[in-house]
Amino acid sequence: MKKSVLILSFISCLFAQDWGEQSGGFLRMGMTARSMAMGGGFTAELDQSFATFHNPAWAAFLVNRQLGSSYTNLSLDRRLAATSFSTPLPPTAGVGVAWVNAGVTNIQGRYSTGMKSTKMQTGENAIMITFAQKVLPWISFGATVKILRYDLPMTESDQLTGSGIGFDIGILVKAGKFNTLGITVQDLSSNYQWDTGDVYAEGRLYKDEFPTIYRIGSRTNFKGMIVVGDIGLITDHEMFVSVLPRLGVEYGFLEQYYFRGGYGNGRKAFGLGYEYGLFKPHDSQIDYAFSMDWATQSAHTISYAFRF
Repeated sequence: MKKSVLILSFISCLFAQDWGEQSGGFLRMGMTARSMAMGGGFTAELDQSFATFHNPAWAAFLVNRQLGSSYTNLSLDRRLAATSFSTPLPPTAGVGVAWVNAGVTNIQGRYSTGMKSTKMQTGENAIMITFAQKVLPWISFGATVKILRYDLPMTESDQLTGSGIGFDIGILVKAGKFNTLGITVQDLSSNYQWDTGDVYAEGRLYKDEFPTIYRIGSRTNFKGMIVVGDIGLITDHEMFVSVLPRLGVEYGFLEQYYFRGGYGNGRKAFGLGYEYGLFKPHDSQIDYAFSMDWATQSAHTISYAFRF
């Protein structure tokens, strides 16, 4: 196991710089406490706090409505937050809607003389709408439409805005009571389109493409311990860029407390979870994760999920 973790760490760090700087990074960092604590390899696992983020095909297998929220406090005044709602559409379909926001606050603006002006902030937003349908009782297909927007301050009064649309598609296969197989294509045609003509005299139109990621993963229950993992192939629409392996485990205690650990997205992480009854038994869950990447940038994530 130790040897496998070292190999995963080396591969991820080797390629991290190749794709981490590309557009849309806030959608590739990990979203909820449970998934981040387990390395993010949830292509074949249901995330109660954000049922359709990792694989839109999960919406067709939901049996309850899912309401979730998550917040990540990052270094350098960065933040990442998400709110989602998913519901089954009996007998064979499901839908979901979500909002994801990421940004940086307390950016100190300065005049050309070097004097301080007002403080500014930048933000990226994604509205995600999902529909999934069972093709057979054990297999489903889903798709997510993303409406994307990036607000980038230039001066105290001028701001650039990039916008675009993207897509995720996924397939989920139920291979027994405890095992699932998932396939996802993330960020098909996702992009920001910019027009700098309002800010610069010689402005122009241009497009920032998100990298497209092809993922395959599995989930199994091994003697009460849930093991999840996936591997992603990252492309820039013209050539292969990187490989992204992710692996995580979860152990439940007394069917209420959960201990987790994993590696993925260039980050080591661990976390805790607590499931309790708010109105009905086991209808609520709160999770925490601590993660750290190769550059020792740490993050704290807390998530809440409610099923009704």
